[in-house]
Parts: sequence; structure tokens; C-alpha cells
Amino acid sequence: MQLSIKKTLCALVSCAGMCLLLSACAITAVSPPAPATAPTQFKEAVQPPATPATPVPDNWWTVFNDPVLDDLERRVLVGNESLKTSLAQIANVRATLDASYSAREPTLSAGLAATRTGNALGSSSASASGTTTSTQNPANNVALNATAGWELDVWGRLSQAIQGAQANVQASQSDLAAATLSVQSTLAQTYFSMRTAEAQKALLETTVQAYEKSLQLTQARRFGGVATLSDELQARTQLNTAQAQLADIKAQRAQFEHAIAVLLGVPPSGLTIAANATLPEAVDVPQFLPSALLQRRPDIAAAQSRVQAAYAQIGVTDAAIFPTVSLSANIGYSQDSLSNLLNAPNLLWTLGASLTQSILDGGVRAQASAQARAAADLATSSYRQLVLTSLQEVEDNLVLATQLKSEVQWQEQALQAARKNLEITLDQYRFGTVSYLNVTTAQTAAFSAESTWLTVRNRELAALDILLKNVAGRWDSGSSLSTTDPVRRNAAP
Repeated sequence: MQLSIKKTLCALVSCAGMCLLLSACAITAVSPPAPATAPTQFKEAVQPPATPATPVPDNWWTVFNDPVLDDLERRVLVGNESLKTSLAQIANVRATLDASYSAREPTLSAGLAATRTGNALGSSSASASGTTTSTQNPANNVALNATAGWELDVWGRLSQAIQGAQANVQASQSDLAAATLSVQSTLAQTYFSMRTAEAQKALLETTVQAYEKSLQLTQARRFGGVATLSDELQARTQLNTAQAQLADIKAQRAQFEHAIAVLLGVPPSGLTIAANATLPEAVDVPQFLPSALLQRRPDIAAAQSRVQAAYAQIGVTDAAIFPTVSLSANIGYSQDSLSNLLNAPNLLWTLGASLTQSILDGGVRAQASAQARAAADLATSSYRQLVLTSLQEVEDNLVLATQLKSEVQWQEQALQAARKNLEITLDQYRFGTVSYLNVTTAQTAAFSAESTWLTVRNRELAALDILLKNVAGRWDSGSSLSTTDPVRRNAAP
């Protein structure tokens, strides 16, 4: 008997070894396509750089040198609900990965059962003297057993499932990094818009005061017989229009603050940001940015991981076409009572291997394989499209940041000229050499020039913010940062 057991074990071990050797080949594995290639540099970047670039630390928003923004960015990492959702997704895919590892391990189960069986109706038999009825006494059975099973990964189905689960974990981790970068960028952009609204509010308050003085001056001149009713009505129209714009900008500022509160994960009533009519400083963009910076973008990394997961799923579905190979073992004790159950004569055992192959399935496996390949093609196309879109986003914001910097400078000069013209026109009106229409035109031009200057500055900050987001928060290709101090402009002309 012992010799028979040894022969059986040797045969099973040999079978398992051969199956493991085959599984190491992973004959159903399908290699994903090569990563998308990008040009060596961006179209809107000039090589070599004319001036050193502003160094960008890991906390990239600190280049704007705004303590309030720094504090908000710190708080958003703790309270933002979207980031908590991404963390939960990572936990979910990690559990899936653990389950994939568990599928490769042997299973073991144990059980204890006690049964009592009998024939309640009895049995009858015929004889020469007549029919005889007999009854069967109930029988007891007590069994203790343990069962082990192990599916051999002959065709690579389980290993491919593990690779797909690993790729999904990497994708979810990259999703969290991308979501973090997006939330940080959205917060910064909303903050810039709020500060712009505050600056516009301060400008309108100053404008309303100036228009009130102009109205008073016009009324005095009308009472003196120098100005007309038309002049007074024009002055009043200007004042009322500015007052209406002031009310609108106050509402916009409040809405931006509410949006920041939601990003931080608090109700709007739980956040109050002190007003500050000064916009953060813009930083200098390097004239050369290597396109290799896109390799650090977490959303691109997530898309590439999903391509790997999709191709691993092809291996899983293809392996389902082949038979399933399993090893099993069972050992236990069985007798009619619990006493002396574990005695050697009551021992029962079985060892075996099974080969299971589905013959007819209505094309289910073939359809699953086709679906997996279509999903892989879709993931690949989405990944390549994301790379192209990312290149476009960087190019767009590179040219925006460069041109808006020039636009701000030209608008500063226009503002200075409008302010000087307003001073001259007001003096001329006081001496009666021009009509109030000239004053209205000069005041409108000055207000429009300063309002446009603030808007362009906000667009410049937004372009820089989005550009930093598009290059994963850093635009230096090396690991060390430059020590060159950034060249900054004045906050106001």
C-alpha cells in the first residue's frame, strides 16, 4: 500500500512539474504595442534658452510666492472629496490584485459531518407460509475529512490575470496623482480668478468715487450755467453703470470663494478668505522645454498602464480556450460512531488529477477573446490620443504664456497713456475748453485699459498654471534645481 501511495505521489509531482514548466512559457501572453513617441522638443519652445528658467520646486504653486495660496494647497490635499474617491479606488484594485494572487495558491478545506440514516417503512419478503415484514435499524456515520485542491496555471491564465491586476493598480495610483495635480491646478486657477475679481472690485470702487466727483462737478457747472443737462445725464449714466458692474463683480468674487471652499471639502459658509486686491507675480517660462517632460504626466502613465492591463486580459481570455488542469487530494476518517474515529482502519484518502475541457459553449470563449482584443485596441487608441492632446495642451499654453507676457507689457503702456489722457481731459473740462463727452470718453478708456490689464494678467497666470499642470508640475528636466533668481515684474504699472 505504501508503495502504491509513493508511486501515485511521484506521478502527481511529475505532472505538476511539467505543468508548471508549461505555465512558465505563458503561451497566451500578448505583448502590448510600444509606447507612443513624442518629438524631441515642443514647436513653441526655442532652443537654446535665452534666459535661465525660474526654478520650480516639487510644490510647484509656491513659485507664485503667495502664502495664502500655499495654505490652501496644503488643505486641499486633506479635505478634497475627489481625492478620497481616488484613494478608495486604489484600495479596490489592490483587493482585486490580492485576489488574483490567491487564485494561484492551493485551497484547503476541512469538515466534520455526522449522519443517521434508516428505512422508516421497512421491507417485505414472500415465503411459503405467507408474507414476512422486517424492519432495518437506523445506521450512524461520522466523518472527518480535509480536501485540498490546486489549479495549475498551465496556459498562463492566472499569471496574466495578476499582470492585469498589477497594471490596474499602477493605473489607479497614477489616477490619484493626476487627480491631485488637477485639483491643485483648479484651486490655483480659481484663486487667481478670485484675486482678479477683488482687483476689479477695487478698481470699480475707485471708479465709482471718481464718477461721483465728476457728477458733482458737472452739476456745479450746470448750476453755474456752464454745463448742460445732457452733460449731467452722461455723468449719471457713467456712475450708475459702474455701480451695476461693482455689484456684479462682488457676486463673482463670492462665487469664486464658494468654489474654493468646495475644493477644500468644506461648505461655503465654513471658509472666509481675506480680500487682497493684489494678483500673484507671474514667473518666467523657459524658452526650451523638452517633450520628454510628458513622460512624467500621471494621466499618460495611467493610460499606458490600462493598455498593459487590456493586453493581459487578452491572455486571460485566450487561456480559457485550453483545458483546466487541477490536482486534488482528500483524506479523512469515517465510521459509525465518534469514539475511536481517528483509528487507522477508518482512514480514507484519495489523490488525483483532472483535465477539464469545454467542448461546446456556443462561441462564448471566442466572443470573449474578440471583446478583449477590441478593448485593447480601444485602450491603445485612447492612450495615443491622450499623448497627442497633451502635446497640444503644452503647445497652446506655451504660446499663450509667451504672448500674454508681451500683451501685459503693451497693455501697461496703454494704461499709462489712458491715465495721462484722463488727467489732461479733466483739466481741460474744468477750464471749459472741452465738453463733458470728452471726459466721458477719457474716463471710459482709462477704466477699460485697467480692467483689460487685470484680465490679461489673470489669463497669464492661468496659462502658467495650466502649463505647469501639463508638464506634471515641473518644467526642469533634471533632478536638481537652478539657483538663478526669477526675474519678476512689478505688481502694478
